Amino acid sequence: MSMNWKFCFLYDMSRSSEAAAMKRKRPNMDSPTQGLVDAERIVLDVVRSKKNLGVWVAEVKKEANLAPTIVDKSLTSLVKKKLIKQVVNIQNKGRKHYMAVEFEPSEDLTGGAWYSEGKLDKEFITVLRDTCLKVIEMMKVATAEGIHDFLKKRKVVECTSQQVAEILNSMVLDNAIIEVKSTGLGEYHSIAVGSVCYRSASGAAFGTGPKTIGQMASIPCGACPRISLCTPNGIVSPQTCVYYTKWLNF
Repeated sequence: MSMNWKFCFLYDMSRSSEAAAMKRKRPNMDSPTQGLVDAERIVLDVVRSKKNLGVWVAEVKKEANLAPTIVDKSLTSLVKKKLIKQVVNIQNKGRKHYMAVEFEPSEDLTGGAWYSEGKLDKEFITVLRDTCLKVIEMMKVATAEGIHDFLKKRKVVECTSQQVAEILNSMVLDNAIIEVKSTGLGEYHSIAVGSVCYRSASGAAFGTGPKTIGQMASIPCGACPRISLCTPNGIVSPQTCVYYTKWLNF
């Protein structure tokens, strides 16, 4: 009996060890990269390495060092598996651009808050410009922060403070409004002395506040909110800038 008991004990121990080994070897089907072939892993690593800048198909083929057809099939498969996504590059809309799903496209790629699905949101820009002008005319004089607070509290237009500041800068360049500094007197009594604020160009009277736009400051490049993106033949460039062209003609 003792031998039979010992045999059963060893047999049970052996089966338990085998079951544990099989459990350890069992693949994790919850892993999103489970089941990828070698080519797909290589392509995915290339795309992920570019983070929020994404990568052009031609660059993937070059860095992956795989046959073009294999890269194309891998990209298609990775998109279906929701590991990468195709994004719009506004500087080269004709090129297929890919990015790992865990990243959001950078402003250099999308054009920033003024673009929607790779297209300049002209309707939103027009609405925000008209609304900012109405607020300035109503307040007589206002800061960018004051305008944004007004729009936010009354839920007139959903926008960021940065968007308001950029719109105001463009309106100054278009001579729709003027940029002044608060004197702390009269209409400026609620605004700290020296703070930059804005008035309607049509309703501004001489002596109501000093203009900040001098001879050098009138150059549009100095006040352009997109100057960081300005490059020859880029998304913003001297060749296509309407403000720069207007300034030169003037």
